[in-house]
Amino acid sequence: MVGPVQYTRQVVKEAKRVRWPKKDSLVSTILTVVVVSVFFALLLTLEDLAAGTLLQQLQNAFKGWGI
Repeated sequence: MVGPVQYTRQVVKEAKRVRWPKKDSLVSTILTVVVVSVFFALLLTLEDLAAGTLLQQLQNAFKGWGI
């Protein structure tokens, strides 16, 4: 187990070795993630609405059966 000071030194040393991405690469990656996330959020919203509508129609269809 290392102390907090030694741990902080190790973290700083390791962070200096990291190869950070260039701005162009970073921006394009962020935009890709945002676009894909929005697309799947919309897709899941539409699927949820469709499932809700289907369940409501099934419920209405079997309303008089006394179940």
